[in-house]
Parts: sequence; C-alpha cells; structure tokens
Amino acid sequence: MKREPISPYFDIKKDAEGREYMEVYLEGIALLRLVLSNKGTAFTEDERVALGLDGLLPPQVNTLEQQVERVYRGFLREPDPIAKYQYLRALQERAETLFYALLEQHLEEMMPIIYTPTVGQAVQQFSHLYQNPRGLSFSPLNIDRAAGVVRNFPWNDVRMIVATDSSAILGIGDQGYGGLAIAIGKLALYTIGGGVNPFHAMPVKLDVGTDRLELLNDEFYLGVRQRRLRGERYLAFLDKFVKAIHDRWPRAVIQWEDLSKDVAFTVLERYRKQIPSFNDDIQGTGAVALAGLISASRLKGESLRDQRIVIHGAGAGGVGVAWAITQGLMREGLSREEARDRVCVLDSHGLLVEGRNVEAYKRDYVQPREKTAGWQISNDIPTLLETIEHTKATALLGLSGQAGAFNHPIMQAMARNATRPIIFPLSNPTSACEALPEDILDWSEGRAIVATGSPFPDVVREGQTHHVGQGNNAFIFPGLGFGVVLAECREITDSMVLEAAYALAEYTTVAHLQAGRIYPPVRELREVSVRVGARVIEQALREGVASKTDLTGRDLDTYLRTRFWKPRYLPIVRGDHTAMIDHPGYPKQEWVDRQ
Repeated sequence: MKREPISPYFDIKKDAEGREYMEVYLEGIALLRLVLSNKGTAFTEDERVALGLDGLLPPQVNTLEQQVERVYRGFLREPDPIAKYQYLRALQERAETLFYALLEQHLEEMMPIIYTPTVGQAVQQFSHLYQNPRGLSFSPLNIDRAAGVVRNFPWNDVRMIVATDSSAILGIGDQGYGGLAIAIGKLALYTIGGGVNPFHAMPVKLDVGTDRLELLNDEFYLGVRQRRLRGERYLAFLDKFVKAIHDRWPRAVIQWEDLSKDVAFTVLERYRKQIPSFNDDIQGTGAVALAGLISASRLKGESLRDQRIVIHGAGAGGVGVAWAITQGLMREGLSREEARDRVCVLDSHGLLVEGRNVEAYKRDYVQPREKTAGWQISNDIPTLLETIEHTKATALLGLSGQAGAFNHPIMQAMARNATRPIIFPLSNPTSACEALPEDILDWSEGRAIVATGSPFPDVVREGQTHHVGQGNNAFIFPGLGFGVVLAECREITDSMVLEAAYALAEYTTVAHLQAGRIYPPVRELREVSVRVGARVIEQALREGVASKTDLTGRDLDTYLRTRFWKPRYLPIVRGDHTAMIDHPGYPKQEWVDRQ
C-alpha cells in the first residue's frame, strides 16, 4: 500500500543512502509562501533554478545559523513583549523551520513571550493583532460540515491537537476567538520542548460563541457573534467535532485546553475512551503541582505525607491539583480518607465543607462537618486564613486567579505552622498571581519555598539567593503528548498522567535539589520531556493501552531522542505536480490553468 504524502504540497522522502529530502509539488512564489517548505535565503543556487525561485531571492545564500542570528537581532530590537510576540508569530508564519531554530537557541528567553505571561495579552488583543490564519476553526456556521472542514487542513497525518473553546483562559476568563493563540503557543512547545513534528500538529478553535459583551460589540472581533452554546447543544457540537477528527486522523491525540469548570470534567470523561485525550488544566496542572510539592517536601527532608495542604481555588485547575495530590498521598500509603483529610480546598465562598451546595466536580473534596466542629470561625464557612490556622497547613497552593490573595497575615500564619512553609501562587498570567515571590519571602523571613505559575526572577534577600521555581505545565504536557503519540496509545489514563509527575519530580531531585531548586530551569525542557515521555510509555505498556507493543523492553530514552524533531533544512527537489492533482485539498485550478 502506497504511503500517503505528508501534505498535498510536499512530502519527506529518503534517497538510496537513507538521507532525507523534501519533494515539493509547488514552485516559485507559492513555494516561498508555504511556511514549512520555505527556506528563504537558505535555498541553494541549484534549488533556486530548479524550483522557479531564480531572481525571487537576494543573491546571497545563507546558512540556517546565519538566518537565526539575523532574526534574533530583529527580535531584540522589538520594544516590548507584545511586539516581540508579534515578531515571532510573523516569523512562524513566514518560515517555520527558522522559527523553531530560533526558539531552540533562545528557549528560556522566548518562552515567556510565546507562552505565559505574554500570550495572555495576545489572547485579549487577538482580533486586533490578527495577521495570518493557522489551524482549524469550528463554529455553529460550519460544524455540520465538519467532515469537509478537516479535509481542508494541509497535513495528512495529524497526531497532536490542542483544542480550546476559550471559556476559561488563564486567569482572564472567556476570551472568545482569541483563545486560539493559546493553542498555537502550546503546540510550539510541543514541538520545541517535546519533539512533536510540526507536520503532525494542529491548533483548533471551537468557536461556540462568547458571553463577553465587549467582544460581541467590537467591530473587529473575528469570532461568531453569539452567546455561548451550552448544555446538550454544546455537547452535540463537540460530538460532531470529535467524530470528524477521529474519522480523518484516527491516531490523533486531543489536548482539551481552557474549558470552563462547568464542562471541563464532563468533556474529559465523555471522550477520553473515544479518542486519546486529556485536559491540561485539570491533569497537567495537577501533575506539575504534585511534582513540585514532592520536590519541596524532599528539600525540607520530609515526604509528601508529612504535609498538610490547602488549595485556594476550586476551578478545573484547583480540583485537578487536589486530585493529583490525593493520588500522591495514597501512593505513599495513606488511605483515601486519610489523603482527603490532608487536602483542604477552598472556592470563592470558603472551605468546601458538608452542608454547602457545591458543583458535582467539587464533591470529592468536601470536608466532613466534624472536621470544623471545634474551630473558632467568624461565619458558617471557614475562610482561607481560618482554614490555614486550624489545619496547621504546611503547604499553600493558589489557583484562584485572585491577585493579592496571599497577603501578609496569610503568610504569617503559614510561617507559624512550618519552619519552611511551601507557598505556590500558581495562577497565570503574572497579573493574577496570588502573591509576589519577593513579598512571600519577606513576610516569611526568607523561610518559604516558593514556586509560581509564571516566570519570576530569583530573589536575593540578605545576601542569600532564593530560587523561584516555575510550576509550568510545559514540564508535563509536551513529554506526555510525545509519549502518547509515539506509543500510539488508545487512551490516556490517570496513571500515565501521574507517572509524568513522578518523572518530573525524580529528574528535579537528581539534577537540582541539592542547589535548592524544586523545578528545573526552562532551558532543560527537552531533557525533562524525554524522561516524562519514557515513563508515560512504560505505564501505557503496563496498562495495555499502547498499540505499539513492540516498544516493550526497548531503551525508551534512546527511542524518544532519536525521534525528537529538530529544526533543520532538508534538500528540496521538484516532485511530479500532475501526480498530485487528484489529491484532496490540492489547489487544482492553479495547475489545470497552466496545462
């Protein structure tokens, strides 16, 4: 059976010596506009003549390294983060291999631009900043044509999809069509941090409407102008989307992104056995928080089961963190009841406690009334401060999106409970962070172990450097997704997600704990992803959900490293244009007119 080409526009093949080259089915200016085949000034003289590019480019032929240096200098000239974001997005839409080569060399510097915190601003301004299309958009206007929509996408073997309905973006809520920027940014990290070939990646906007009036009233807003679909109409929409994806790309993995707490858990359970999928806000956030908490406990010379944990925020992220920590405590030998007793979760009204009318997804984390029976509290529901004082909490995690929620009295209470309190204000973007690391360390007299969701510099206090860990989901999802793709998993189980957390914690313990770090630096993201991916595949094989059973007993570290996509230019040759004319999605009219 003949292999389907990567795209109607090009394919990757090997010569007799096994060397890869790109065969293209376009020429001239069209070739320069196709982002994954465009080498710009790196096209050789022979390629320029053969591909109809002669005279369309400057005379000098550059190396990829020379191009990277030139575009990096351009990046440095941009005046502010959002301008730098636009510069990188424009580069990605012009020459994608060059874009990734630039990221590869400057990942630590550029990750806060393409991801949190700058991507939050890009989401909010998306319709006003819009320049180029990317990915697929489904809306009530085309969902009944979903089977045709997926045929329009130029990659024939999509393996990794990030799909968002933008109902709960970071800490800034419903952002309508702008949430597509999050999906684009996360897939960039899948490629540069997790090795996923960009020929196999697709961002998706599930545009089910928006309830944000300033968007609906904005003359430049690009999304559908209607209120959000809800209930059965929403699920019917997603059913059509999932079916279309599975029919065309049966091996694709879906990462559900930024779905509101009202539907996130429902969507995860509805589709996780139909198509391999996971929710990064629930499971990725939970895994990265658990890994950091394990590392922080070890830094103190303690274990996870020695901690008493308070989680401020009961959305998808907060409940996902509660789930992961509970599973971690049970792994250390506690019963389910003992584990739940150690984890207290608060929403905007206070502690989740019996007698309150709470949403279904929160009910597993409701504390029994007898737990609070002897507490001296001002009202019927304990506040954050009262919960910290009465539980003697040693770890406080913030996923509330409420800037300033961890104030001086809160920090003093934590400092009374533990010699080294663990404080993780994890809300993104930076403007939503529950407290600044510098304040936390001042209020705790330098004793706190701090990690944040967005990047912050280390804090120097009284001559001592305090490392501020970044509890970034990027330490989990790229490796998790890459492992699932390589093993061709039929399902992503909870145990696979937990293995990702333990892989991260163990890597940090070996490589960085002695230096006082509880998360690795971002520059080691690819190394972390290899470790995470290997552990995920091992667990998938144990559970029997991996289709690639020949991976059993293999050196998985080496296997992942050899399949890690890296940005490099391939030699390009002309293919047989006429052989592609009948391929779905091929621009037929262009070639018919020329015959």
